[in-house]
Amino acid sequence: MTRIVIIGGGPGGYEAALVGAQLGAEVTVVDCDGLGGASVLTDCVPSKTLIATAEVMTTFDSSYEELGIIVADDTPHVEQAARVVGVDLGKVNRRVKRLALAQSHDITASVTRAGARVLRGRGRLSGRQAMDGSRQVIVTAADGTEETLTADAVLIATGGHPREVPDAKPDGERILNWTQVYDLKELPEELIVVGSGVTGAEFAGAYQALGSRVTLVSSRDRVLPGEDPDAAAVLEDVFRRRGMNVMARSRAESAKRVGDRVEVTLADGRVISGTHCLMAVGAIPNSAGMGLEEAGVKLKDSGHIWTDKVSRTTAPGVYAAGDVTGVFALASVAAMQGRIAMYHFLGDAVAPLNLKTVSSNVFTDPEIATVGYTQADVDAGKIDAKVVKLPLLRNPRAKMQGIRDGFVKIFCRPGTGIVVGGCVVAPKASELIHPISIAVDNNLTVEQIANAFTVYPSLSGSIAEVARQLHTRKTAGEV
Repeated sequence: MTRIVIIGGGPGGYEAALVGAQLGAEVTVVDCDGLGGASVLTDCVPSKTLIATAEVMTTFDSSYEELGIIVADDTPHVEQAARVVGVDLGKVNRRVKRLALAQSHDITASVTRAGARVLRGRGRLSGRQAMDGSRQVIVTAADGTEETLTADAVLIATGGHPREVPDAKPDGERILNWTQVYDLKELPEELIVVGSGVTGAEFAGAYQALGSRVTLVSSRDRVLPGEDPDAAAVLEDVFRRRGMNVMARSRAESAKRVGDRVEVTLADGRVISGTHCLMAVGAIPNSAGMGLEEAGVKLKDSGHIWTDKVSRTTAPGVYAAGDVTGVFALASVAAMQGRIAMYHFLGDAVAPLNLKTVSSNVFTDPEIATVGYTQADVDAGKIDAKVVKLPLLRNPRAKMQGIRDGFVKIFCRPGTGIVVGGCVVAPKASELIHPISIAVDNNLTVEQIANAFTVYPSLSGSIAEVARQLHTRKTAGEV
């Protein structure tokens, strides 16, 4: 029987384990934290659970008066503008941790039920490769004991961990990274978020909605510099309108505790003070101390593992998947990389990883979902495409729900009308992007999208409307 050892139990690891076991291999998953990895235990599942509470708060605070909802409380009339809903952060975080553990247990049950073995410990590659091509993986348990596993193929799926600024070390109390915020018992009164990428923007928006006074420190010209510029502009406008202090072109150099407060010093000498600081300045791959280079696995300067489009590394019989590869820090991509690795090694039909069909989402309010080619690709001349953008403000369902911010944007090829990309900014954009993703993945045309029935009224109706405008437009342009 083919022996496969998977080091790391995140989406790349456990999805690979399911495929390997289903295809008849003897699979062992080596994991030290719990299956699901950071995605389930400290990142995607916890953060989106927290954001789910924030979404309810935002929807209620921004829409209840317009929708005619009356809140009966004892607030004196002169203070009716005061906040009428609050949050118990301790209770929220207990729910966050409970759901994360439950998801991890469900994944473990699925993997073991499929026939894979789960071994608790830290794995590293032996530098030697046997004459028959097999590899040895040394597993160190928590008590220091070691076990050596022999594998015909090894998959490295060890993920990453929060990057730290030397002069802003998290202490878990006032200066935090994104894995530590779920230990907070009370809502931060004044939260400074350093970093305006996806993680920083999501947490800044969530805590603003929960009731914190938030300052977002961005070293770039705008929030979410890697996203669609129109989408980022909408979100930044929403942040500022809701009272967030967004500081653009402001690089943080240090953060230190001063009693019960935190002082963040910027590169230009300015000092910002708050009760808490969240450092969201990127991630470091978990590739050190694993014997990778000794085993012939090439690492990039960043520490990420080099892989090809079927997840192979430079070492025969060694594959890699997920954030440790630096390909695309998404659970869905990690899972696909892990599945592709198993399909490839076990001789099943496999298609190389195609990042131009990946859909992604920023879980802010409103959400930002994208797929395929982007506005930056069009502007840089990487692809010739027509584009139409339709504000949600024109959508009848959006009017009914009190939605003012957001849009649907679709890119298509001139002449053929084949859909090559899209961007949706809206509540639940993560759900609305799916029809555009199907179009991109299957080379559908705007005519086909336009001719498909949509429910009236619905937010998805805007997708069909954009497709109709692209179908009839004769020259490139935007509305």
